[in-house]
Amino acid sequence: MQHQATHTRHYIFTPAIRIFHWLRALSILILVISGFYLAWPFLVAPGTSDVLVQGWIRFAHIIFGFALTAITLARFYLFFFSRHNIERRSFKDVLSVSSWISQLKSYLWMGKLNKAGVYGPLQFMTYVAISFVALLICITGLVLYANVYHQGLGGALWEISAWITAQMGGLAYVRVIHHYLMWAFIIFVVIHVYMAVWSGIRFRHNSVDSIVSGYDYHKDH
Repeated sequence: MQHQATHTRHYIFTPAIRIFHWLRALSILILVISGFYLAWPFLVAPGTSDVLVQGWIRFAHIIFGFALTAITLARFYLFFFSRHNIERRSFKDVLSVSSWISQLKSYLWMGKLNKAGVYGPLQFMTYVAISFVALLICITGLVLYANVYHQGLGGALWEISAWITAQMGGLAYVRVIHHYLMWAFIIFVVIHVYMAVWSGIRFRHNSVDSIVSGYDYHKDH
């Protein structure tokens, strides 16, 4: 007996988007862990001359900070200039009142989720917001970097970093803002993972496996 396929496969995420997604996830994880440690270096006793642990953790923070900066810029570029425009198509739903109502109703178990692109309007605006949070956390991170390393890239960034520091009210405020933005990332990641899993259970598509395989599956009617 031959069985007919009950789902249609749709290609939604390119390899570049998927690779950058998981690299960004890894970068955020390392940056949060190392950032907490740099704020409170509990592995080294106060007054000790052993700074090797602190140095390696700071090194990891810097490396993954540059990685996040590069990924953030690449994702902005891909959104505007990628030939695969499924992310840009999502902007149509942002301008549609009916799409907003449809997505909010679907979250209340009152209907299906219909989207012009890969994201619903609430998803799209959330991702735009977190993208700008990523941009700001990268900028404040580069400012902090330039205030420690005065040669090479740090030296090249010194003048603009000094101006940004002044606009933010001083280096202490730059650190505080950098810290608060990190908490925005933490809150977003928790909600993002929950909603990705919930969406897969609720709608039987648009789930976590699409950012792994690149494909989404819709049930045939």
